[in-house]
Amino acid sequence: MSIETQKSLEEVQNFEGKYPKQIWSLFFSEMWERFCFYGMRGMLVFFMITQLNFGEKEANLQYGATQAFVYAFTFIGGLFADKILGFRKSLFWGGLLMIVGSVLLAIDTHEFFFFGLAFIIIGTGFFKPNISTMVGELYRDGDPRRDAGFSLFYAGINLGAFLGGYICVAIGKGYMLSSVIDEAHRWNVAFGLAAIGMLISLINFHFTKRQLGPIGLQPGHPDAIVKTKALPKVAEYAVYIGTLLLVPLIQVMVSKTEYTDYFMYIIGPLTLIYLFYEMSKVEKEERHKLIAALIFILFSIVFWGIYEQSGGSLSIFAAKNLNDSVLGGAFHLDPNGVNNSGGAFFIILLAPLFGLMWIWLSKRKLEPNTIIKFGLGFVFLGLGFYVLYATRFFAIEGITSLDIFTIALLVITVGELCLSPIGLSIMTKLSPARLQGIMMGMWFLASAYGQYVAGLIGANMAEAREGDSLMDKLITYTEGYKQLGLYSLIAGAILIVLSPYIKKLMHGVN
Repeated sequence: MSIETQKSLEEVQNFEGKYPKQIWSLFFSEMWERFCFYGMRGMLVFFMITQLNFGEKEANLQYGATQAFVYAFTFIGGLFADKILGFRKSLFWGGLLMIVGSVLLAIDTHEFFFFGLAFIIIGTGFFKPNISTMVGELYRDGDPRRDAGFSLFYAGINLGAFLGGYICVAIGKGYMLSSVIDEAHRWNVAFGLAAIGMLISLINFHFTKRQLGPIGLQPGHPDAIVKTKALPKVAEYAVYIGTLLLVPLIQVMVSKTEYTDYFMYIIGPLTLIYLFYEMSKVEKEERHKLIAALIFILFSIVFWGIYEQSGGSLSIFAAKNLNDSVLGGAFHLDPNGVNNSGGAFFIILLAPLFGLMWIWLSKRKLEPNTIIKFGLGFVFLGLGFYVLYATRFFAIEGITSLDIFTIALLVITVGELCLSPIGLSIMTKLSPARLQGIMMGMWFLASAYGQYVAGLIGANMAEAREGDSLMDKLITYTEGYKQLGLYSLIAGAILIVLSPYIKKLMHGVN
């Protein structure tokens, strides 16, 4: 047996303590991949407005389109991982594509902007869903420690998001290292750091594979968890070649936001049709669980449509309507950096505590079920957006408090911790083994629709007050955040009302 499969699945899953040791290595790989992704994400809107001379409406639409394609490709990445590549090869291939895209942006950020983004979009689709699925397979079915594991893993995601989200945009804007990086090359260095982060992630994963046993092996491998007939090698090569041929097409589709509309109108219905086809081949109980998973997916679209203002309209709000004073002037920070990384910072602090809290409540049979956790996620998201609305009462000539804005990020983060890591976990709980990659991909596809909706919302806010004063813009944006807060509270209430029906569909899965 090869060195990569020395451990059996039973040995991997038979761990003592709160966390399997392999989760720390996957944590580290995911952290650096998220450094790359969130570093790029945090720079997009500000870079487009200040360096590419996009209008606010256009930048919001472009942000929504780019992020929508990123998450839409996670479905495709999950599908190819399930059927052809396996999770390990899919992850590694995605990482290589992300490095290429980041290097292109570092070489000439203006000339290769959309070309580099195309590589990053496709690469993220191959990387992101598959490492999350491997985390799920570290646990036996019914293991109550799974939610705690995903909360810890989510902290790794956000450690990378915190570092990349602040450092990259702060270097680009000149808040960091301005004395050693000349102004003409700041954005090149910022995008180049993302490539370095991704390279570290892949090197770490290479040494992690030997500890994973059969987890993530290619379909057809004799030691793979799900036994299938081995595919010819040409199928794997076809995926690699086809991916590269897609890059110019994605470049065009991302640069022309009207193509995003057509893509989103088509990809959603097609994936639902494919899911219904797969559901027709499973047992009744598994079908019910997949329906429950689909309900969670649909609600998550609403959540991310509201939450993802962070990369769009909130990026503009931070740049134009926030001061740079934290804790009453004790610190001065880049407001865009705080917007990009503040939520991630709070997750780093709170995620381990949430994980331990779920374990503590579970032992006392007090842990709320997944549906209630989802509902609480919407409630705190809504309250956070009401705090964003309240920033208008602290404004002086259109410039308002970064402190109050940061409190809003804290409240929103509590909502995210109730929903997002639990969402990753529930997809692995409710999905049959042979469909886990696809369902994880659908979870991220829901994020694609959320990103798409977020871009449309942000564009409407920007369009409504183009050319107005800073105070007028602040009033418009905060009024929009108040409405989003209300919608979030309504969604949470509906989900809690539906909880008895959804619970029956889950057949005992908590």
